[in-house]
Parts: sequence; C-alpha cells; structure tokens
Amino acid sequence: MSLTREQKLGGVFAASAYTLWGIAPLYFKQIDYIPAAEILIHRIVWSFLLLTLVIVALRQVHSTFRVFRQPKMLASLLLTAVLLGGNWWLFIWAVNNKHMLDASLGYYINPLLNVLLGMVFLGERLRKLQWLAVSLAAAGVLWQIISFGALPWVALTLACSFAIYGLLRKKLAVDAITGLFFESLLLMPLALWYWNTFAESSAVNLLDNTLALNAYLMAAAFVTTIPLLCFIAGARRLRLSTMGFFQYIGPTFMFIFGVWLYQEPFVAERLFTFSFIWAGLICYSYDAWRNSRQSRKAG
Repeated sequence: MSLTREQKLGGVFAASAYTLWGIAPLYFKQIDYIPAAEILIHRIVWSFLLLTLVIVALRQVHSTFRVFRQPKMLASLLLTAVLLGGNWWLFIWAVNNKHMLDASLGYYINPLLNVLLGMVFLGERLRKLQWLAVSLAAAGVLWQIISFGALPWVALTLACSFAIYGLLRKKLAVDAITGLFFESLLLMPLALWYWNTFAESSAVNLLDNTLALNAYLMAAAFVTTIPLLCFIAGARRLRLSTMGFFQYIGPTFMFIFGVWLYQEPFVAERLFTFSFIWAGLICYSYDAWRNSRQSRKAG
C-alpha cells in the first residue's frame, strides 16, 4: 500500500521531533557550567513565554483559558508539571554530568514501561511478544544491578517519571500545547522564586551576560517547544503504532554522542544491559508492526 502525502508528511514531522529530542544534549553541553536547576528555570520561563505567543498566534486563547474554570484539571496538571519538571532537571543533570548513556538507557526503557503501565492501570492485555519484551528489559536492569551492585537509578527515574507523566496526560482531556502551557505556568512561581532566592551562578543576572549566553539560555524555549509541535503534527497524521517506530531515534543519538563524542565509559557489563533492552525493543517493535498489519487487514 503506497503512502499518502499526509502520511509521508507525518513521517517527516515524527522523525524531526525525535531527532531534535535526540540532539538536545548537544545544546545542554554548551552551557554545562551552569547548574542544572538554573538551566531548568530558563527552560520553564522561556518555554512559557514562547507557548503564550504560540497560543495567541493559533488563536487558541479563549479555549486555553477555559481550563482556569476546571479546578480538578488544574490540580492534575500541577501533578504532571512536577513530574515533567523533575524529568527535565534530571535529564539536564545527567547530560552535563557524564551520564548521557544512562539517559539513553532510560528512554530506551520508556516504551516498554509504557506497555507495562498500560496493563496495570488501563486494563490493557499484553501479548506474548510484549511480555517477552518487558521481561528482557527487566533482565537487562537486573544484569546491571548484579554486575555493578547498584540500581541504574538515573535511567529508571527518567523512564518512570516520563512514563507516569504520559499515563496521566493520556487521561487528561487537554491538548499537548495547552497542557504544556499550563504546566509551565504552574511551575513559573517556583522557578522565579528559585531564580530570585537560590540561583547563584555567574549567569544569574541576564544584564551581566554576553548576548551569546543569553541567546543560549532563551533557546531553551525552542529546544522544548519545536520538537513538541513537530510531534503533534506527526501524531495527527500517523497511527500511534507507527509513531512508536520513531521513538528510538532520540536515545540512539544520545547513545552515539555518549560513547563516541563524549567518551563516556562503556564497559562490557553495560553492553550486556543495552543488549537486553535492544532485544526487548526489537520484540516490541515487531509485535507492534505485526498487530498494526493485522488491524489494517481486518479493517
């Protein structure tokens, strides 16, 4: 079956989104002398301002502000905001403290964890290959615990926080742009309080910075928002199962950067861990492809 123009365009948007997420560590490495918490502040503040402009440009102000009349929705978005903020902070910290391979491992684990959460909280039944995929991922984590004598806490925290965030957002009747706008808005008071009270790096005062540094800090908004907009455009044009095949682009870029560009240690024990995860992802991807194909034939 030949692809339609919309499907091809969706593939371009999806590949762009995951590629941009994958190369984001290159951006954070340029400002790695600034504490992760301060970079997070800039990510929140500038993302909020950019999303405000996007909502105005798309003429979604009225529909967006309806959320203010939904206290339960705001409470839920506050919870997702905390999860997302924590995930952002840990990712920045990992990238800038030579844990990029752990970040890569976390985002490789993430889709398999999504499957498991779907079974536990959404009543979804796992197919045999999905069980095998999850089991291989668990074996990979267990191998690292045995070989290193410690949990891969960075990878697991990134995977768990983002998977739980995705599960909660799946249940909220709010689109991605509006949701991220309110998450940034709800984090703004905390971000501004921290900026004013605790931030103490040489880059705290924007008036003392060079134009280049301020441009880097403000660019956090684009690093956050542009991939999201590409993701939304791709998701509107493609099946969810098809989108899933693109999600390995990001952690693959991180893996390549961590090993070959930043020379993070990649010992044999870690190779075994990644091998288990990769084997699980192959099973997961094949199962998704086969199930999608059967669904198309049935339809």
